[in-house]
Amino acid sequence: MTELLLIATIAGERVAIPAADVESVVEIEGVTPVPRSPVHVAGLAALRSRVLTVIDSCASLELGTSDTGRSREAIVIEVGGYPYALLVDTVEDVIEHSGKVRPIRTSIAPGWRRVATGMVETESGLMLLIDANSILSGPTAEAA
Repeated sequence: MTELLLIATIAGERVAIPAADVESVVEIEGVTPVPRSPVHVAGLAALRSRVLTVIDSCASLELGTSDTGRSREAIVIEVGGYPYALLVDTVEDVIEHSGKVRPIRTSIAPGWRRVATGMVETESGLMLLIDANSILSGPTAEAA
């Protein structure tokens, strides 16, 4: 079965995200911080008369924090009726994938291990397949 995958870069790593999970790809400007929010919640932003909770994907993966003071690309997903924007370095393309999802057979950082569902073969090599919903929970999800 063919599946569409969105190819993006997070913390310098090219990853694949099932396109069916993605509502849109947008440019986020003007993130307003939320006091006492978890470290991976960058803040709130407005998009087309909706308020988005902006998630710093790098912080969620325990790979430092992103520069939220500048315009950033984001992947918008909706979970439980609420829209979230996942900050990414870049969004490259949408590709068709008809191969199998392979198990991860290498050592990866704990943050990546928490969000990766496997690896997929693309024309440019193997990439981690990411569950975008897992990025929302942040670094404390593994400890729970």
